[in-house]
Amino acid sequence: MFTGLSKYEATRPDEFWSTTVPAHWQVMPGMAVLTENKARNTGLTESQVLSLSYGRVIMKPVEKQRGLVPDSYEGYQILEPGDIVIRPTDLQNDQRSIRVGRVRDRGIITSAYIGLRSKQPWTTDYAYLYLTAVDSTKLIYGMGSGLRQQLGWSDLKRMRCLVPPVDEQAAIVKYLVHASARIDKAIAAKRRLIALLQEQAQAEAEALIDYAAVDASEPLLGRALRRIEQGTSPSAAEGDLAEDQWAVLSLSAVNRGLFVPTALKPVDREFVVAPTLELHDGDLLMTRSNTRERVGDVAVVDGVRPKTFMSDLIYRLVLRDDLLIADFASILLRTRRVRMQIEGAARGSSDTMPKLTQGHIKGLRVSLPSLEAQKRVVATLQALSGPIWAAEARTAREVVLLQEFRTRLVADVVTGQVDVRDIAMSMPDINLASSASDVSGGVGDVTTDEVVEMSEV
Repeated sequence: MFTGLSKYEATRPDEFWSTTVPAHWQVMPGMAVLTENKARNTGLTESQVLSLSYGRVIMKPVEKQRGLVPDSYEGYQILEPGDIVIRPTDLQNDQRSIRVGRVRDRGIITSAYIGLRSKQPWTTDYAYLYLTAVDSTKLIYGMGSGLRQQLGWSDLKRMRCLVPPVDEQAAIVKYLVHASARIDKAIAAKRRLIALLQEQAQAEAEALIDYAAVDASEPLLGRALRRIEQGTSPSAAEGDLAEDQWAVLSLSAVNRGLFVPTALKPVDREFVVAPTLELHDGDLLMTRSNTRERVGDVAVVDGVRPKTFMSDLIYRLVLRDDLLIADFASILLRTRRVRMQIEGAARGSSDTMPKLTQGHIKGLRVSLPSLEAQKRVVATLQALSGPIWAAEARTAREVVLLQEFRTRLVADVVTGQVDVRDIAMSMPDINLASSASDVSGGVGDVTTDEVVEMSEV
């Protein structure tokens, strides 16, 4: 399905994509194949609020419409199923978000977003796939204007758009739906494997701590802490992070017991950072706020760059080294017994972003075996779980490779780098609008070896 795809025989250069495209495909400006949505919620005729989240346009429940909500939804735009939404703001600073989504339910969304509808000769399905390719290949970031590169309809209506014949558009859509379903099934299988590996490592950690804590004291955690420090969150700076520039560690740096040193944002050079906030290898971090399952997550800093400090959503737990070592604490604080206390303490906070106070943390009841016992637990767990952690990291990397391959595959197919017309003829019909983006059944598995083959397409 992914290898041996043929090429188009006759091609010509295309300046927008910086490659060649099929010679018989037309090129039209955006205004020829797209129209801007101008339907407004005048008279508040529609109340279902929509939100663009991770590339999906989802219905936002009333109970989650909190925080910065408008006084009225009068100025929102009304979207219909099949419409396309683009988040056009702040292209300069945010080049990681998925900015294009497809509407599946009628509702309203902020007019700060661009609502689009395809028109002939573009089909609705091909229009969506083409715009996702413009987004995922980062071409969208060269299209905006102004200080923060705001994108507008004026930019999109002049965008060069490839227009294959309608039958080829249908073949492209059919192929990519089936291909995506197959990739999604492989990703789901790998994520199940990661979950099983995590359960195995956690079970070993629980057993070791239970054994070490048979005769251990069970004080409040506050007894083993010298202090708790909270980070700060200045405005992120524009551009790339320079070597001599301060960086703030984001919440995603603490990820289920692992430290992610690349989860950084550059800080404006005018911002004064207290030297005491700088992070060092061996520091123990805990998330102050996150989802219900992730609040209070912990990790030991490892491999941090100089001039890095933590955001205000992260605590640094400074331990009494005569009572508790950081590596043991990171295991201890993720056990089921302590997790129940953490989730219970945060239960009174917001359902969407529960928070832990310093008082909650100090009041956790924990087992404190001797330092020698703590060191034995850490050493034994590293020996037992090392292969598990390696397998988990390898599988997680395979998921990333599959996701990256899908992004490349969509861009290659919608721009005519490969010809999928023949293979699409052998596939059953399917409609992109009625298929979930994470299709996961009935289309076979993708192996890791195939991922390598895919990269050669």
